[in-house]
Amino acid sequence: MSDGAGIDVAEALTNAAVGLVVSWAATYWLLPIWGLTPSFTASGGITAMFFALSFVRAWVLRGFFRRYAAPMRDGD
Repeated sequence: MSDGAGIDVAEALTNAAVGLVVSWAATYWLLPIWGLTPSFTASGGITAMFFALSFVRAWVLRGFFRRYAAPMRDGD
C-alpha cells in the first residue's frame, strides 16, 4: 500500500469513527422524537451499518479523486 493510500484509509477511518459516535448518539437519543425507539443494541447495529457505508464511500471517493482529479489539476 502506498503512503497516499495509507493516508486515505487513515483519514476515511478517522472521519467515519467520529461519525460513528455522532450517529450512535443521534440514533439513540433523537429517533425517539419521531416515535422510533431503538434499543441500545439496535442503535449500535444501525450505527455500525452506516459506519461501514460511510467508510467505504469516503475511501472510494478519495481514491477516485486522487486517481482522476489530481492528474487533471496537475496537467498530467
